[in-house]
Amino acid sequence: MPDTEEIDGDAYVSPRYLAGSTYIGDPALEPLLALGFDLHNDDLGNAYVTAPDHRIRLGFLPEGDDDGLWRINAYRDRFGPPAWGVSFNDSAPTEFVTAFTTALAQAYTAGPDTYLAEPDLKDPELGAFDAVVPLIKNGWQFQHPRWGVMELKTPDGMATCEYTTGHLSAEKELTTLQARWHLWGGPKNGYAHWYATATTHTPIPLVKAITQSVSDPVPLPRWKDSMLPWLREAAQLTPVTPLAPPVPTPLDVQRALTRRPPALGTRSVPRWSTATLPPAPAAPRTAAHR
Repeated sequence: MPDTEEIDGDAYVSPRYLAGSTYIGDPALEPLLALGFDLHNDDLGNAYVTAPDHRIRLGFLPEGDDDGLWRINAYRDRFGPPAWGVSFNDSAPTEFVTAFTTALAQAYTAGPDTYLAEPDLKDPELGAFDAVVPLIKNGWQFQHPRWGVMELKTPDGMATCEYTTGHLSAEKELTTLQARWHLWGGPKNGYAHWYATATTHTPIPLVKAITQSVSDPVPLPRWKDSMLPWLREAAQLTPVTPLAPPVPTPLDVQRALTRRPPALGTRSVPRWSTATLPPAPAAPRTAAHR
């Protein structure tokens, strides 16, 4: 366990899909920047990260046109349309994005055959099942079948994963929620819903990195007062450090004193013993009076 001074928060939030965003992008950018990805910022505070071969581009867009805070695209042709795209909105827990960029950094290190790997087009549903295995292992349940949609949901109904089959519009996948993969979660009431999307040709190991992080039972640290009220009410919060026992008041001390048993006196207390004691000396006899 990390030292409590290193934990960025005063409460652990469970389940993690109710933790909300940390509103800090650095942890998710770090795996790519460590590989030499180029970073640029615009005057509005948006960040743009580009791979050395220009085939992966990431946008961190707090001042974007919509709530799509994170947009990550990969390209076969540097000047062509994206081969695949992944997005997260501004309410998604940052740890989900970090899990994805960490897996992407590993795939990029392995080369284009990995980070541009096509899913099994002969049996795409079989390949997709590998990405939902972490959800199943962590208690997510298949829902009533719908035509063209495989849906899993958490037992509390506050997080969902949908995989859509059939032909999809490449443009809509990149610009709307009508993507091959769509995950979302949040309390049933309120405005703290997050989402993540991944398009058809996103490598399955990268999608799996998202599903593993979303369904991981390990709680996430957060500053309680910074969480949206709907999240605080729906999630289970545990203090990072156990609460110290309360300091006794003078009245507590007085009550404890009155409850103390009386102290033993100094008189000797006979004890049982198995030792053989020497016979006591006979009392002296006195002469009888005649």
